[in-house]
Amino acid sequence: MGKFVFTPNGSAEIKDRYDAVIVGAGGAGLTAAIQAKELGLNVAVFEKNADLGGNTNRASSGMNASESLVQLNEGIIDNKEDFYQETLKGGGKLNDRELLRYFVDHSAVAIDWLMNHGIELTNLTITGGMSKKRAHRPASMAPVGNYLVTGALKQIQEKNIPIFNNSRVISLLQDKQKKVVGIEVETDSGVKKVQATAILLASGGFGSSKDLIQKYRPDLANYKTTNQPGATGDGLKLAAKIDAQLEQMEFIQVHPTAQTDTDHVYLIGEGLRGEGAILVNKSGQRFVNELNTRKIVSDAITKLNEDGAYLLFDQTIRNNFTAVEFYDHVGLVNQGSSIEELAENIGVNSNNLKKTISKWNETVKNKNDSEYQRTTGMDRTIEQGPFFAIHINPAIHYTMGGIHITPKTEVLDSDGNIISGLYAAGEVSGGLHGNNRIGGNSIAETVIFGRQAGIQMAEFTRQYK
Repeated sequence: MGKFVFTPNGSAEIKDRYDAVIVGAGGAGLTAAIQAKELGLNVAVFEKNADLGGNTNRASSGMNASESLVQLNEGIIDNKEDFYQETLKGGGKLNDRELLRYFVDHSAVAIDWLMNHGIELTNLTITGGMSKKRAHRPASMAPVGNYLVTGALKQIQEKNIPIFNNSRVISLLQDKQKKVVGIEVETDSGVKKVQATAILLASGGFGSSKDLIQKYRPDLANYKTTNQPGATGDGLKLAAKIDAQLEQMEFIQVHPTAQTDTDHVYLIGEGLRGEGAILVNKSGQRFVNELNTRKIVSDAITKLNEDGAYLLFDQTIRNNFTAVEFYDHVGLVNQGSSIEELAENIGVNSNNLKKTISKWNETVKNKNDSEYQRTTGMDRTIEQGPFFAIHINPAIHYTMGGIHITPKTEVLDSDGNIISGLYAAGEVSGGLHGNNRIGGNSIAETVIFGRQAGIQMAEFTRQYK
């Protein structure tokens, strides 16, 4: 049945029936598969791409959670209400309050759940719009997404959960009562119908879909994207065909710091600013609070009309954000042994840059950014050479809108009724983030609502056994 990745007992065949079918092998789909399997379901995962992991593979900063044991071990006293209110503010107060409350209340247990599965996020950093270090990442400070996917796939193998890649789900099957009862999947061998009691759409967003971006945000049609090529909104289209309600589709996030000078767009993780990097314009001057929300920072860069800006940092900051090693490996990092040499290498006014960095270092030491009111990501000065810069531009990064779901991940139709048997989790769903996603909340969403989907599918399926 086409190329597949993991199949139990060496079996290559897609069966005619499973308890639960999961569409998409990113963070949400893999988490849901593990949780559902542990609750006794016979599960299969279908992925249209050859590679597994989806956009989760590209996530670099961390996974937000509040009141976690990791935070307490670091002496950080946090509370869920602050996490809730700051996410609500960051989303323009347009977030689905019930989804957000569930999300915040289940963030710390999601970190514990990952720990119990050998996925240990024991280091902390901070992202824009947050007042505390909530972004949990591996002790190695490696990018969180690939670490999560690798750990989840290890669990998938151990639990003999089949994943079929190069397998595109082309339709959802319903019975006369409109319950979703299966899928049609297209593989190298043709089209096959697969029956299931519960179906989860975990197929990601539409950040790589030219047609959907043109439809909902034509002003962004010419922007490059940080998304993997398969993020084309397939799950949204499948759901819409059976009258699922889509919401807030015009809310598309532009990430402020992407390297767009090459054909391949690279996201420069927010954690780099969280560890102390600053943004400067072509004149070598700061122009924004670098850890404001993504929307505000992106708008500030665009208003420069200077083909982007530069992220600036030193060796000490680099040591605390190891994704820089990858950025350097693929040729994105400029460097200089001194500020003057770096300024020359990137074509920025040297005197201004020296003054900017000197002033910034005083700001960090005094913990008082009177110029732009930055209050976080100020643990390190920029004094330890060599010095580095990455040229950045805003790029389409995340689609906040999607399928309207309940906190139980149940899908609602256009009249607000639950579509029986159908669930959605991760970026394919809408409402959680409002009009702007906070960095670190997408990985948290995939795990929190991926687990919830696995739990709810198990409970639903037990009615039929």
